[in-house]
Amino acid sequence: MTESFAANARAVGAPARIVRHALVDRVFHWLTAACVLVLLATAFLPILGVDFGWVTPHWITGLVLIGAVLFHLVRTLFWQSWRTIAIDSSDVRDAAAIVRGTLRLGGAALEKPGKYSFAQKLIHLCFAVVVLTAAATGGFMLAHIDTPWWRPNPYLLSDRTWGVVYVLHDLAALLLITMVMMHVYFALRPEKLSFTRAMIRGWITREEFKEHHDPKRWQVD
Repeated sequence: MTESFAANARAVGAPARIVRHALVDRVFHWLTAACVLVLLATAFLPILGVDFGWVTPHWITGLVLIGAVLFHLVRTLFWQSWRTIAIDSSDVRDAAAIVRGTLRLGGAALEKPGKYSFAQKLIHLCFAVVVLTAAATGGFMLAHIDTPWWRPNPYLLSDRTWGVVYVLHDLAALLLITMVMMHVYFALRPEKLSFTRAMIRGWITREEFKEHHDPKRWQVD
């Protein structure tokens, strides 16, 4: 059955398995997820009364997250097509169609997306803004930490600026709790499991490609 499936896939000009996420991107995703969970745990468990030495694992994990984000930014800008995940005019039309369908206003049926749907692009944008905010403000807050590599300098910024930094950092942390819960919920829904598997194993099947994607908007090799 596997050989006939592969032969049929070659006959129609598409691979039996289509790479959706390269290994390096999957490693970045799960490393970022682990960092976010550790950061949230070390930030909020002490508030809930769990007493442990949270400062050291928090700032070390923060450094790992900052390094991962910088690596991803460089890779996206120079080695990947960032337009694949950018919201464009076709996504705006998709969003309008979703709104019309939700409000039962009629209109044309929702078109199949390219590699990423409007919802996936939107959640990626939200995570990008919130994680970048947390990483940038956390980077400044490292000036308060005494480490083997630098001495604390609480006078790096003015008191007013420090207040803005802390407010933005705490707001990003609170938003991340809600966003992570939503992300996990949708990732575990039955109709979304193929995307979750792709983030683990890297690929989707040709049938899944035909069912969920427009080959004109996502041209695979």
